[in-house]
Parts: sequence; structure tokens; C-alpha cells
Amino acid sequence: MANQIAIGAVEPGCKKVDPILVADNVTRQFGGLTAVNVEHVEIPRGQITALIGPNGAGKTTFFNLLTGFDKPNTGTWTFEGKDLAGVPSYKVARRGMIRTFQLTKALSLLTVIDNMRLGSQDQPGEGFFGSWLRFNWKSRETQITAKADELLKRFKLDAKREDYAAALSGGQRKLLEMARALMSDPKLVMLDEPMAGVNPALTQSLLEHIKDLKSNGTTVLFVEHDMHMVRHISDWVIVMAEGKIVAEGPPAEVMKNPAVIDAYLGAHADTDLGDVEIGSAKEGN
Repeated sequence: MANQIAIGAVEPGCKKVDPILVADNVTRQFGGLTAVNVEHVEIPRGQITALIGPNGAGKTTFFNLLTGFDKPNTGTWTFEGKDLAGVPSYKVARRGMIRTFQLTKALSLLTVIDNMRLGSQDQPGEGFFGSWLRFNWKSRETQITAKADELLKRFKLDAKREDYAAALSGGQRKLLEMARALMSDPKLVMLDEPMAGVNPALTQSLLEHIKDLKSNGTTVLFVEHDMHMVRHISDWVIVMAEGKIVAEGPPAEVMKNPAVIDAYLGAHADTDLGDVEIGSAKEGN
């Protein structure tokens, strides 16, 4: 697998055969604290990549920078060869890079189907003048609704179609957010702790949906603390500690890397992280 993804030696910041996202010298400081200090990293196209690290490693902050929800002190990054530095979040999404959040962003006072419709792009009825021309947007709205219903069925949320999002369980909101992200046919989906707060009964369903994304040609980058999940579904793992990339590679190799064990456990040990319970973090990643 490493030979299919990486070029040359597998080490922090190594080159990839076909990267979809490339970041260089990305830093973010909060006062005297450097939360992110990524010299170089490449995300392989068409693969499931896990971004792991202990609490406070800078993972969510790095997500926020790449997707336009925060501004770096320095750095550049490209998505499919096009510069994204300084591009606002809504334009990042339009270019095909969609993210979810640790705490779901479902609009509670809208129904499930209306949440789905909001995830679609190229809606002519959203413009002031276009909204007056019913024939201009009605057919597109029908297409959007049909696609939304198809995704709701796929995510087993079709029975909740007319329910308000506020009535969904935490796990169902995670499913809704992932389904809504697919309304725009993204090329890269970035999932921030997709399993956090999810009922164990829905965990397997979420895992299968993430694997389905890859099967359908979508690149996945996700932050996660559950090492068993990381080992089960990832093709590649990137490890952050104190804002830096300290290791990367295939899951089985990364779990045994002394630098990774040190980052998580604070000391070198003859331990496989796949056998270690890592607590799920809610903030400060």
C-alpha cells in the first residue's frame, strides 16, 4: 500500500503519487502558542487518510485553516493544483472540498429534507432575480429533492424526512451532516471526529458510509481518536503532535512507530497503539 501512495521513503511530509491536497509552511499562532506548524504534507487522492494525534495536537485547527474557517499566520496550500490560501470557506466548498464538524451543524429548526436541500449548489432560485422566475428554478429544485431523498434512503434517514433536525439523536445528526455534505458531489470530504458522541449501534453504519465514499471515488480525510477505527478503515495515517507532523504511513506501521507512541503515551514503549484506548476529545484538537 505504501508503494501505491508514497514516493520514496515513508517519512513525515513525504511525497505522494497523486496528491489532491498539498500544504506548505502552514502556521497558526494564538499569542505565544504555536497551534499549527506544518512544514509540508500531502493528502493522497482516492484514499481514506486518518489525521491522528493527542489532545491539543492542532488537528481541528489545521482543518479550520485548510477550509477557510480560520486564517493562518503563514502558509500556502493547493487543492487539485489550485491555490486555496485566503479563499473563504463557502468558495472552498464550491471547489469540492467539504468538511463536517466535531459538534454537528445541522439547522435544528429546519426539517431533515430542508437541511439536505441547503447542501446543494447551483440553485438558481437563490438569486434575487432568479427567484422571480419560477420556471427557472422549479425543475432544479425537483432534481435537488430527488437527490436528497436518495441520500436519505442510503443513510437510513428517510423515515425522518419531515422531522426537525432538533429531534434527531446525536448519531443521526452525524449521519445527516455527512449526507448533506454529499449533496454537492465533493471531491474531498473532511470529517472532524465522525464517531464522537455516536451511539455504538450507529458506529458500524458510519464506518460503512465512510468506506462507501472511497468506493464512489471521493477522497476522505478524517480526524479520529479511536485507534481501532483508524486501523480498520484508513489507507494512510498522518500523525500530529504539538502542531507538527511527526509521522505518517500505513496504519499498521504507524501504530508501532516509537515517535507516535511517545506522542500519545509520553514515553517510548513496546506498545501497539491499536491495543490502546485513546479517549475522545471534544475541544482543542
